[in-house]
Amino acid sequence: MAARKAPPAPTPTPADLPPVLERFYNVRNAAVRLGLADPSNPEDTGGQRWLRDGFNRPSDGSQGRKFPGRYMGGQLMFSESDLAVITEIALEETEARLKAKTQPPVSTGRPRRRKALALASA
Repeated sequence: MAARKAPPAPTPTPADLPPVLERFYNVRNAAVRLGLADPSNPEDTGGQRWLRDGFNRPSDGSQGRKFPGRYMGGQLMFSESDLAVITEIALEETEARLKAKTQPPVSTGRPRRRKALALASA
């Protein structure tokens, strides 16, 4: 009798796993957690507008990938996994921006006429 292969072991799907409570941060604490604001200075608002603007980007992707987050109790909140995705998005955008700097701009029109040639022919 030929040897039979055992069926694959069932892997737990997200629906099978019990829900896990993640740690959530408001915009101020998320900026501190990402290292965008100074935790010892309560008046430092660095990174807060960037986080809000990233969350409020259009869904069509015209201004970049939208930051994950949610409103809870009337406040914009970010979980630990949301902050990891935001970091990934920021790294992708930084790499794209640096790549765009090294490439020459694409010409969209006819070449400009040189002044020297225009003066010589006049």
